[in-house]
Amino acid sequence: MRPVYMISGGITKFTKAEPQKSFRVMCKEAFDYAMHDCPKLTRERIDGSVLSYFSDHFTRQLMAGIMAVDMCGLVPKPSIRVEGGGSTGGLCFQEAWRHIASGWMDCVVAMGFETMSHVNTWKGNEFIALASDTNFDYPVGGFYSGYYAMMVVRHMHEFGTTVEQLAKVSVKNHKNALHNKWAQHHYDLTVEDVRRSPMVAYPLTMLDICTMSDGAAVAILASEEVAEKFCDNPVRVLGVGQGTDAMRLSDRPHGSVILLKHEDPSWYKNLKYPGVHSFRAGRAASKLAYEQSGIEDPREEIDFVELHDAYTSSEIQTYEDMGLCKYGDGGKFIEQGHPELSGRIPVNPSGGLIACGHPVGATGLMQAVFAFWQLQGAIAKHNDGNASFQVKQQRGIGRRKMRGAIHSHAGTGTYVTVSILESTR
Repeated sequence: MRPVYMISGGITKFTKAEPQKSFRVMCKEAFDYAMHDCPKLTRERIDGSVLSYFSDHFTRQLMAGIMAVDMCGLVPKPSIRVEGGGSTGGLCFQEAWRHIASGWMDCVVAMGFETMSHVNTWKGNEFIALASDTNFDYPVGGFYSGYYAMMVVRHMHEFGTTVEQLAKVSVKNHKNALHNKWAQHHYDLTVEDVRRSPMVAYPLTMLDICTMSDGAAVAILASEEVAEKFCDNPVRVLGVGQGTDAMRLSDRPHGSVILLKHEDPSWYKNLKYPGVHSFRAGRAASKLAYEQSGIEDPREEIDFVELHDAYTSSEIQTYEDMGLCKYGDGGKFIEQGHPELSGRIPVNPSGGLIACGHPVGATGLMQAVFAFWQLQGAIAKHNDGNASFQVKQQRGIGRRKMRGAIHSHAGTGTYVTVSILESTR
């Protein structure tokens, strides 16, 4: 495999609705931002594109991807659309990585979008629910907030996780996004605020859950030769991993925990795994990404994580799946402040999905863009001079280069991607 680098990125502000902009215009806006930030790069040097959007239902337009490609002036170059529920953007990023790593292309645009405001919230939730088993879960009233509520109730039963710990995730992520101009929500919250907000599916309140959004994001990936020629401060995609699991939770058998290198089997002697409290796909994706990146212990070798916090509960579950703490300790991990911006491993310094929003096809690429800017030390540059959520490397004595992880998640853990990015300075 050839080394792969991210050389630029661009996003639109994520909003509840962009009535003045079609998905094509938003994609062009994000693409133009990325091109402007990499001024040496020309369209002629781009070999192709990968497009990601979750649902044709929201756009009411089939083959929307090629319309975005055309709007950005990238025809007649090769292009392909990828889709995988909430993990669509992460899959797009990794598909673009494969185009480069395989040697097929030298420069690829990964572009994602969603325009969810075209339908009412109840209809949007119905469309999203179609990403569950429509022969089994969906006909009996299954919807995602209900699935995640069930999972966290089990997590609470097994491990003693509390509703206050869930609320702390929301407080943290909204606080991180207070001065992030790209974020949809800028709320200064308390635990009490989160718990007092309207209940959606016990124990999850409205402030425990991300919102539907409109937005687009672009990541430009390149070979080492192109990166050196066109970018003064590229970021290396050090490793990628992907995992899958059965669509229905009830089809997932118990077995042994997939161990990471720093874990001991004795930690999990009595754990029923994955149960409905853990995401086996997330653990599989993390393991592959760490192995490809040469990471022995993510707690010491990763400086920050942008992860898929569609629910506060899923952030806590993902701490465990990614090996940031032991299985069962996710609630304690947030309680002790480790994922705070000033903590051991800052998680969602951008504000995550809960504060930034979740235009599904763009979300995984939004994470890549924020991670790219973090690793370049360029948050202030792209945030009107405000570096309030810029992460500083805090560990890894003797390791000069900073590393970040991005994590994208679909369904109830059906597709999961993890990618590790590393600074080159």
